[in-house]
Amino acid sequence: MFYFDPFYFIFMIPAFILMAATSWYVRHANNKWSQIRASSGLTGAQAAQRLISTGNLYGVQVQGTPGELTDHYDPRNKTLFLSQSVANVPSVAAVAIAAHELGHAMQDAEEYFPMKVRSALVPAVNIGSNLGWFLIIIGLVLNFIQLAWIGVFVFAGGALFALATLPVEFNASARAKQLLYETGIIQTEEERRGVNQVLNAAALTYVAGLVTAILQLLYYVFLVGGRRRD
Repeated sequence: MFYFDPFYFIFMIPAFILMAATSWYVRHANNKWSQIRASSGLTGAQAAQRLISTGNLYGVQVQGTPGELTDHYDPRNKTLFLSQSVANVPSVAAVAIAAHELGHAMQDAEEYFPMKVRSALVPAVNIGSNLGWFLIIIGLVLNFIQLAWIGVFVFAGGALFALATLPVEFNASARAKQLLYETGIIQTEEERRGVNQVLNAAALTYVAGLVTAILQLLYYVFLVGGRRRD
């Protein structure tokens, strides 16, 4: 029963530790800079509206969404969804997060190539994340190693998606910083440090996601490769 294979934990414990540490850092940075008021006095929603006007993104709408750290941009309906703690609070963290998500709207408007690549991978990843694991299990149970390797190949789409996500997220953060500085929404050096910390912490979650996807893929390669040697 490889469901309880100790080698799985050998591969994944570093990923679990990294994900936990990253999650803590994100919440720590967000909690800290959510308590510090932006000198511009703008809430996340107000900052987003100003940046929409500055960037001539008039087709983009801003709406609230429930939850915490649930902020995102949906390219299907050109809508920026902001959580209540971002939309209604005039904090450094709020304007940083709103600007980051607006960076995605700018990428969408410009047809930013890495974003198009990531979007194209979504259907394959949605299917492959479940199908790949299923093919690996069936291939190993039936000792049909070729089928198991097909499953590994299909499962690899998740790691590819995580890799494709990095330039999209890093670019959105770079755009956010530039927009906030140029428009005067962020004015002091302390606010700059806050924006950098909030956005850098968020970026680390995608790095941790990539590391996790790669380690999980390597485990399946090890599992299938070891069965073939047997």
